[in-house]
Amino acid sequence: MSGKFFDTSNLRGDVYGGLTAGVVALPLALAFGEASGAGPIAGVYGAIIVGFFAALFGGTGSQITGPTGPMVVVFAGVFSSLSGDPSLVFATVVLAGVIQIAFGVLGFGQYIRLVPYPVVSGFMSGIGCIIIALQLARLFGHEPAGSGTIPALLEVPNAVSDPHFGALFVGLLTLAMVFTWPAKWGKVVPAPLAALITGTIIGLYIEGLPILGDIPTGLPGLVVPTIESDTAIIIFEAAFILAVLGAIDSLLTSLVADNMTRTRHNSNRELIGQGLGNTVAGFFGGIPGAGATMRTVVNIRTGGSTKISGMLHSLLLLAVVVVLAPLAEKIPHAVLAGILVKVGYDIIDIAYLKRAHKGPRFDLMLMALVLGLTVFVDLITAVLAGVVIAALAFVKQIADEQLRKASGADGEEDHSLSDEEAAIYSQISDDITLFDFGGPLSFGAAADLGHQVRERVGRHDHKALLLDFSQVSFMDVSAARAVETITVDAHSSGKRVYACGIRDEVDGVLSGLGVNEYLSADMQYPTREAALRAASVWIKED
Repeated sequence: MSGKFFDTSNLRGDVYGGLTAGVVALPLALAFGEASGAGPIAGVYGAIIVGFFAALFGGTGSQITGPTGPMVVVFAGVFSSLSGDPSLVFATVVLAGVIQIAFGVLGFGQYIRLVPYPVVSGFMSGIGCIIIALQLARLFGHEPAGSGTIPALLEVPNAVSDPHFGALFVGLLTLAMVFTWPAKWGKVVPAPLAALITGTIIGLYIEGLPILGDIPTGLPGLVVPTIESDTAIIIFEAAFILAVLGAIDSLLTSLVADNMTRTRHNSNRELIGQGLGNTVAGFFGGIPGAGATMRTVVNIRTGGSTKISGMLHSLLLLAVVVVLAPLAEKIPHAVLAGILVKVGYDIIDIAYLKRAHKGPRFDLMLMALVLGLTVFVDLITAVLAGVVIAALAFVKQIADEQLRKASGADGEEDHSLSDEEAAIYSQISDDITLFDFGGPLSFGAAADLGHQVRERVGRHDHKALLLDFSQVSFMDVSAARAVETITVDAHSSGKRVYACGIRDEVDGVLSGLGVNEYLSADMQYPTREAALRAASVWIKED
């Protein structure tokens, strides 16, 4: 990215990319707005406001921001829980924006991207399934009796048995167009826009077809957010979920943009831009948004590369709202449902699902668990459960590897010794156990480490034990206690303990916790060779 706030070196590409992205965003904004419960115009307001401010202040030049599947799924639940009260609903959006700004200011951007791929795949695929489930009945001209995935699925049998054939026709036509629209035609007219126009025109001649109805024109009015005591928990919880999902969604899209443009985004600056956009959108009745992968890819492929393209995308949508809003009143619900089914399908990680059986079985099980929790419980539970399980599994793998080495099961007895060290070791190998920590010790392995070393020393009935700390760059309390267990056991059984390569940071932890009682300074050596020589002298004298 350029050092200038506005980089006009690619102005022509940015204009074309931004306008094209705006055309693609229009039907999606209307569809997401309708699906959220706040109305199609709220979707467009969200795309305009969040898109403009995220582009202006964000850290990914080519990113297009607007309503996305994950954000809409959560927001729709909030809208239903708060009975559609604008002051409460949009207080959630404002608060989510403030939390995202805090994430950016506190430097959380680098940590949010650490979510494991199976978890991301699972909750994105789950969101795709939710979006499709919510729209199935609408394709048949029916409206689910309640909000959420379960009521939507329960309505499907009724819709199938008693369809509105006009709605079904335009819905199926929309699906056919968005799934089969030729790529070369899409460069001129994007598939969602073509389906929107075609379905709306046909819908004008079908009697009794459910349509959007009245849509406000002009600029949005100010919404004064409020938080009441009986709804505060709902608002704060939903705001946090929106903030986290929006952050993950945006930063994943930023990574896609980086790969396509060979640039590097600023994660924390991106979060601040996204937060500012959502905060302002909340004050004007716009639904929350995040970095939108498809719209960003369209922008990049048609020439956009700087924040100018994202801002132009928003200005085009603003012009549409001011001038063309009355025409949008005739759009059938079934058309927007068809467009959203395609959006849901695109969100599902089909590429991974096709090959998942060839990869690690644990990752597939984790992905399936997160998907199920996303669809039938809630998104934050799914993500938190997935991250915790993945982290514990990783710690277990590392611990097992460390313990395998500690037990000597790998059969590596030379420990990568130099020629001088090997010569000394070969003379005393029948009397000393050389234990190389091999790197920072995980707390997962610490609990069993003492037992493994005790078994290894006892197996050979050695007189001495050499602990090599050369590759241990840091140590936590769990690891320090494991070292204490090893030294106490060795002392109790009459073994002599030598140590080498202890760094100042590690020595500070050991001495601070009183662990080095049986690891005196005169038994510590700067190098492994020096420790082996000292051990050799003692063993021969003994």
